[in-house]
Amino acid sequence: MGKHRDRAPGRLFRHGSGSISALVFAAGAVALWSTNALVGKSLLANHPVSQVQFLQCAGAALVFAFVRFMSREKAAPVAGAALAPLAVGFVGLVGTMVLQYIAFASMPVIEANLVAYTWPLMVAAAVIAFENPRRPAVLGLAAALGFVGVALVISGGRDRTWFQGDLAGYFAAFGSALCMAFYSVMVGRLATSPDRLLLPSSLIGVALTLVWSAREGVAWPTGVDLALGLYLGAGPMGLGYYFWSRALKLEGSGRVAIVAYLTPIASTLLLTLSGEGLTATAIAGAVLVIGSCVAVGLERSEAQDYV
Repeated sequence: MGKHRDRAPGRLFRHGSGSISALVFAAGAVALWSTNALVGKSLLANHPVSQVQFLQCAGAALVFAFVRFMSREKAAPVAGAALAPLAVGFVGLVGTMVLQYIAFASMPVIEANLVAYTWPLMVAAAVIAFENPRRPAVLGLAAALGFVGVALVISGGRDRTWFQGDLAGYFAAFGSALCMAFYSVMVGRLATSPDRLLLPSSLIGVALTLVWSAREGVAWPTGVDLALGLYLGAGPMGLGYYFWSRALKLEGSGRVAIVAYLTPIASTLLLTLSGEGLTATAIAGAVLVIGSCVAVGLERSEAQDYV
């Protein structure tokens, strides 16, 4: 019994140290992600999605290239096994951002942002289906209430009609959430380091969005708009994903998930301060979405402590 007591403090200390590092990385990601919708909204007012996404992918690629350059890890040879990490990175990084910005351009940004941040609820659904959680009923109820909130956000409460924006925007917002949920579930299970996972994906994104932008043939942003576009890439897309990936690899998606769920709160607050508004119905939906995300995070963190 004495030996058990001797081992326990050391184990808890190591676990606590990793937890602190994971929370710091997660908090950094949330701080950057919280500015994504606000800055994206200002750029989309004058530039098409294709250009904004090209600048994002370019800025992210520069960050990932710098991180890769500073890393001392030797590059592994390209093989068939590398296709799985590449797919995870591409879906999680490029898929999430492109679909999110299509949603931003097609519907009220504040609503698109809330719908896109239902990915924690989708992760909860995956946990219920595949991981045999300790209290599946609690997770299921929290996720169900969150999706009720999404329905209220989509309804908007304006003129008693649903789908205030383009229907494609709502599908894109849900698609973005699915991509991010997939990435968050998979990234912690891969042995590939975040820089090796994300750099190739961002480079593919640069190539695809460059072709997309060239086909539209509109004037390129300059000055402040160019700087803001590169910030979206280097900040929310680049460092944001790198920090989040490091956090997940350090501690999985238990405690750090609670920090990530603060993103819709902070980003919605910033959008509201910028003049975006929600009706009473949509506000009720937003409270359900955010509250259920936090409840899911608390439940999963408690389950991790229990284990």
